[in-house]
Amino acid sequence: MSETVRAWLVERTYSDDEQNIIILVYATPDGTGYHRKERSLTSFESDTRDTYAAIDIPESELGRVTDDETREMYAAAAREMAETHDPTDTV
Repeated sequence: MSETVRAWLVERTYSDDEQNIIILVYATPDGTGYHRKERSLTSFESDTRDTYAAIDIPESELGRVTDDETREMYAAAAREMAETHDPTDTV
């Protein structure tokens, strides 16, 4: 069984390819791992699925950030989110 790690919301963008899709990227505090989620914008109106400041992800589901600039950006954004929010805060 894979260990879980906490990942913080570092990016929220709209899909260029498809309408009504929002992309959420969560990253580990050191910026080396990330998890990407896609959601339909219409689900925000009909569902009560909140977007949380942090989520716990199995290590096996994390992608690896290989680009130094992206890793630094994710690390800075994750630190800022961790300093200003509790993991269960909706953002």
